[in-house]
Amino acid sequence: MLEFYRQMLLIRRFEEKAGQLYGLGLIGGFCHLYIGQEAVAVGLQSALDGDLDSVITGYRDHGHMLAYGLDPKVIMAELTGRQAGISKGKGGSMHMFSVEHRFYGGHGIVGAQVPLGTGLAFAHKYRGDGGVCLAYFGDGAANQGQVYEAFNMAELWNLPIIFAIENNQYAMGTSVNRSSAEDKMFRRGQSFRIPGIQVDGMDVLATRGACELALEHVRGGNGPIILELKTYRYRGHSMSDPAKYRSREEVQEMREKSDPIERLKAKLIKDGHSEDDLKAIDKEIRSIVSDAADFAESSPEPDLDELYTDVLVESY
Repeated sequence: MLEFYRQMLLIRRFEEKAGQLYGLGLIGGFCHLYIGQEAVAVGLQSALDGDLDSVITGYRDHGHMLAYGLDPKVIMAELTGRQAGISKGKGGSMHMFSVEHRFYGGHGIVGAQVPLGTGLAFAHKYRGDGGVCLAYFGDGAANQGQVYEAFNMAELWNLPIIFAIENNQYAMGTSVNRSSAEDKMFRRGQSFRIPGIQVDGMDVLATRGACELALEHVRGGNGPIILELKTYRYRGHSMSDPAKYRSREEVQEMREKSDPIERLKAKLIKDGHSEDDLKAIDKEIRSIVSDAADFAESSPEPDLDELYTDVLVESY
């Protein structure tokens, strides 16, 4: 629980700093923050086997990389477009990638990661390596046609994949209740005979437990499963979104009653951890994030020659 607390706090403080750097003009382009949704990535990915399993997600991806234990320095350097970044400064906020850690993006096209994740699951089955793909997408992407084509193939071919729907309830800016005829996302696989579970995505222990159940199902040779994580983002869809489609009171109520970090903090205190111990962790995390920002700001931008690398693969 302390490690979950530390990881969620790292994502929260990192994203707060990213928001500040965006405001200062040090981060360009789009920037989608994960503030409020930390329990999803931390809980789910803590249950994976890092040597076997693969992860793919959309463009709100900083938190997923941090939850996988990647160095905050190289992630912040990527955000600021520096050579030291995880994608050599060429991916930015939305297109982070690490084959070494089996993290396959970071995708800017809504829903495109779902068929790609299904391909990763096919590769796991084809190779017989025992791995599972965890493919994240949001409630907005859940209405994409390509998602259902992927569902159909995943079930037909009995692929080892967990489809994780991060339902933050507003997609880009429209309530899921207004945009989806079926707003219970865990039911979306029923016509393909894919089972689904709805999970409290603001509770890191619940997300961890759900992923353990899902992995047991998939590794048991039972094919794909859907997890719907009911979560909430406190900021707009991206840094350019003023989020006028919901009230400040709604956001404040979610912060006060359902914040994943505060909920876990209350459990830790109940278990005997002191406020001072938890404050010390926060102080340590703030220092790590500050160092990451300093590293990014002091790192050089990519050389012009870097424009011509990673463009074409001529052999496999």
